[in-house]
Amino acid sequence: MSVRHVTGGLGLLCAAWGGWLLLQQPEPWRIAVWLGGAVVVHDGFVAPLVFAVGLLAAAAGLRLRGVPRAALIVAGSLTAIALPPLLRPGPVANPTVLPLDYLRNWLLAMAALALITALHAALGALKRRAGRRA
Repeated sequence: MSVRHVTGGLGLLCAAWGGWLLLQQPEPWRIAVWLGGAVVVHDGFVAPLVFAVGLLAAAAGLRLRGVPRAALIVAGSLTAIALPPLLRPGPVANPTVLPLDYLRNWLLAMAALALITALHAALGALKRRAGRRA
């Protein structure tokens, strides 16, 4: 039995367990709607946006491989996670539900991601330049 078969079997077991847990909820349709919304946000917003950025980068002559590509994927994932509190700012009935400044924190996460990606690219360029001189 190959690793692929074992991994696929574990995935099926996890999906079955998740379905069983979903059916144990008092209102499983609400969770199903939320999960469907997550798929719509990913397929309708995040994936096309990442694809468009990749096309623009390719048109500009940039190669997005390795860390830059991973940074785009992480940025898209963080954005998808942050969308609900970002799109519904304002007071809530229970102030402990959304107690943080989500816009500021999302912007800080994006800036940190951009900085780490730029540092990685700069270090790679320095290593290549040092390799040419040696």
